[in-house]
Amino acid sequence: MLLPLAALAVSAACAGAQEPARVTKDAPANGAAPALPLKHAPRPTAAPITAADLMTRLYIFADDSMMGRDAGTLGNQKGNAYIERELRRLGLRPAGENGTYFQTVPFVRRSIDPATTITAGGETLRYGTDFVASPGAGTPRSIDGAAVVFGGSLTADGVAGLTAEQAAGKVVVLNAPNVMAVRQLSGVPALRGAAGVALVLLDQLPAPFRAQLTRTQLALDSAGFAAAGAAPTAGTVPTVLVVSQRAAQAMLGADLASAAVGAAGRTVTGNVAFRTERAPATNVVAILPGSDARLASTYVAMGAHNDHVGMAPRAVDHDSLKAFNAAARRLYMAQDPEGDETIPPAADSLYRQQRAAIRVNVDSLRALRPARMDSVFNGADDDGSGSMALLEIAENFAAARVKPKRSILFVWHTGEEKGLVGARWYSDHPTVPRDSIVAQLNIDMIGRGRAEDVVTGGPTYVGIVGSRRLSTQLGDLAEAVAKAQANPIRLDYALDADGHPQNIYCRSDHFHYARWGIPIAFFFTGLHGDYHQLTDEPQYIDYPHYAGITSYIRDLALRVANQDARPVVDKPKPDPTGACRQ
Repeated sequence: MLLPLAALAVSAACAGAQEPARVTKDAPANGAAPALPLKHAPRPTAAPITAADLMTRLYIFADDSMMGRDAGTLGNQKGNAYIERELRRLGLRPAGENGTYFQTVPFVRRSIDPATTITAGGETLRYGTDFVASPGAGTPRSIDGAAVVFGGSLTADGVAGLTAEQAAGKVVVLNAPNVMAVRQLSGVPALRGAAGVALVLLDQLPAPFRAQLTRTQLALDSAGFAAAGAAPTAGTVPTVLVVSQRAAQAMLGADLASAAVGAAGRTVTGNVAFRTERAPATNVVAILPGSDARLASTYVAMGAHNDHVGMAPRAVDHDSLKAFNAAARRLYMAQDPEGDETIPPAADSLYRQQRAAIRVNVDSLRALRPARMDSVFNGADDDGSGSMALLEIAENFAAARVKPKRSILFVWHTGEEKGLVGARWYSDHPTVPRDSIVAQLNIDMIGRGRAEDVVTGGPTYVGIVGSRRLSTQLGDLAEAVAKAQANPIRLDYALDADGHPQNIYCRSDHFHYARWGIPIAFFFTGLHGDYHQLTDEPQYIDYPHYAGITSYIRDLALRVANQDARPVVDKPKPDPTGACRQ
């Protein structure tokens, strides 16, 4: 699942884990879950959906050899190659480009020339000393010749007192509480038209955070999107700088402490020199043809994302990090009694204090097993679980004596972690007629969901989002099929509330189908303590629960596919070029 703060939140957690949760010898070092092996010998899979088959698949797909499956990298290609081999074996029809299972999504790999300098008020500002820059997720705008304006302080609510008109075309200097602010900027309306944003943070920025900000990153090839007629959401973005106090004063021509919001500064000359190279990533697309001649030209789309977040810049002690994450998650859940992933400010303050006080007893860990240094974000739950559930469902349908009446469209999207890019690309350039897709079922994180993972968790729990936002009928079907399971599935709607601060509806691939008026249902089992951490590994998945949820989603897809009529869209359709609102 896409997390706006993902890349930097990981570093924060890793740093905390290296501090000296108490662990006893009779408790597993992986938190509260039963111990499973680090490695698992693969076994042949069969048509029934089973925990054993899902275990085989996930240990392959989320192995260290996949290198975290970052979009546009060798690791992601290796993961997609496994999916392709299985689709060929199962006999599903290729539905990508040129008779293949692959659809190319235009990406570039962007880095920064370390010799970059810019000038403000006659002072030369040097990259690495006076500022650093994040390559970012879009094409950075030019800041050469842009006037500077002071925007005050960036808070969780955005910026106060600065209008979009004041920021348009300018470099906005902002005080910010921490480096997490870099991932917040795209959600601040007043800053969207700025030429650049300069966050005054460099002086207190630890080396690991600098490394995260300045490393080579995958970004959209906006020219490629535009040439292919993509939606107008593909385009340029402000250049994001993290600057020192000295650089901020040179840009403003005044002391920050005395500057007023909206105060004009100096003019910046020069640009950040970015280096780019093509780095195409791929969606994987296949079709199981329907069995009914009248309905086979319509599709139930099923999706998951094939990418994760790659490798950490440095290895950390896996067991220490796992123990820290488990202890931190217990503290968080104690302040989140409703299980809706929100806690009030006072409780949040207490949680942060308690989290800072966690100390991992490394000696106890070492008495259990030797240290294991780990640098691979395996993404077993996010979203290995969804990707392998799709394969398991595909095998089940392919082996059925009577196939679903409608065709099933399977799409493993790339670049979800980069901003839902693969899903946006596919929905703008579908390989079947867009209006032939009657519904889309999205799976992102269904491998966990125990009571220690989420407050409302349990053996039959799954979260559902969006199922009635376009079609009441689809939501009713999802509920009816859940109740009809041998072990009835308990659907949790907590994160589906309008205006929910977690904004889950806008944070996974289903949104790019919903924006075209296609009814969706999104399934996941919560933001557990290993979310976007090095500790999201196959050994911590709850496989019996995972199999039950996978079987339920298969049954729902079959129910929609076999209905004579498509799910009725009885809610207003959104503007496909508009912003997402939960």
